[in-house]
Amino acid sequence: VPSLIVATSINVGVVMLIEAALSFLGLGILPPTPSWGNMLTDSQYYIWYAPHLAVYPGLMILFSVLAFNSLGDVLRDLLAPRMQGNEP
Repeated sequence: VPSLIVATSINVGVVMLIEAALSFLGLGILPPTPSWGNMLTDSQYYIWYAPHLAVYPGLMILFSVLAFNSLGDVLRDLLAPRMQGNEP
């Protein structure tokens, strides 16, 4: 069970990246529904006039994925303490 919890928390970040990439390419969530990938797609036209339209969704994707990966690392350390000293 601990391995499943850790793998799930790390894979949430991967799923978020996949969803954002598919939405950016137009293959994910359809445009009326808000998505970070859709926000990045829509901001392409205004990148020189309003760069914050692209920066903020990109940063939120970055911070969210880092947060879930960090959560996975912390859970791994808490649930399997015998592996803490064995990391290269």
